[in-house]
Amino acid sequence: MALLKLVPDSTHIPFTTMRMVAAAVSAVFVIASIVAVGTIGLNFGVDFRGGVTLEVADDEPIDLGAVRSTVNALGLGEAKVQAIADSTGEGGGVVVFIEQQVAGGDVDAEAAQFEALNTVKAALGELLGDGVDFPRQEVVGPTVSGELVQRGVMAVVLAIAMMLIYIWLRFEWQFSLGAIVALVHDVIITLGVFAVTQLDFTLAIIAAILTIVGYSMNDTVVVYDRVRENLRKYKKMELKELVDLSINDTLSRTVMTSLTTLIALASLYFLGGEVLRGFSFAMILGILVGTYSSIFVASPLLLLTGVKREWSEASAAPATP
Repeated sequence: MALLKLVPDSTHIPFTTMRMVAAAVSAVFVIASIVAVGTIGLNFGVDFRGGVTLEVADDEPIDLGAVRSTVNALGLGEAKVQAIADSTGEGGGVVVFIEQQVAGGDVDAEAAQFEALNTVKAALGELLGDGVDFPRQEVVGPTVSGELVQRGVMAVVLAIAMMLIYIWLRFEWQFSLGAIVALVHDVIITLGVFAVTQLDFTLAIIAAILTIVGYSMNDTVVVYDRVRENLRKYKKMELKELVDLSINDTLSRTVMTSLTTLIALASLYFLGGEVLRGFSFAMILGILVGTYSSIFVASPLLLLTGVKREWSEASAAPATP
């Protein structure tokens, strides 16, 4: 068991002395992320833009150039063809993205998407022969995609708002402020990385962000609980020293939880196929950023806002009949 102990029982790392450097690093990443989202923008997937996604697999390596030429010759508007690992985890697969089709005549928007899908499948079947397979086919109409954008944003905002209420009721407002700043910090940086990398931003990524919000909040609450306990236990200890003590007390749990979660997510990323790759990447990024923010963002903010020791003493005292 000693080999599994990643953090010694008693650590004395002065985390709060690094708070100014951490604040500068976080500010740079947050500002850069906001600029990236505002200028480059997110690469919204079919879920949000509407259109057709078709994954193509074959027993033999697929000529990416030939597929791209075939799809572009169909005249279906903007089309992207990307090489991916196929559903078996081996090379040879491609994924085709076709922009949302415009309805015309007696054909409505939804029917136009399915017509485009069938057209692409027929053309690629003729190009690649009998060994071709289509393991993933997605069609999203314009009405659905617009609703998904609105509901995705509302889900993230509502999750953060409910977390704010929860922390406010459980702790002092100083704790609530630190937790929410950390959550917003994590979400903005995650969005910024997706803007820079131009990975597909789909509904799965929204699910990952909501999971990140919950994970980051859980990690922060663990540290905050220890801060509250130590406020009652060490009534004369300086707040800076007390916050350091609380972070070090929970460091072993934080590292072990993050590491085991990352191992599971790495398995999803490398072995889960293309469908889970975006979700697992967002989760890996979120776990790393969330662990960092609970230590270097949420906790040091208590030094800036201050915590009343009278509050901790009053909450520990028995109620007067």
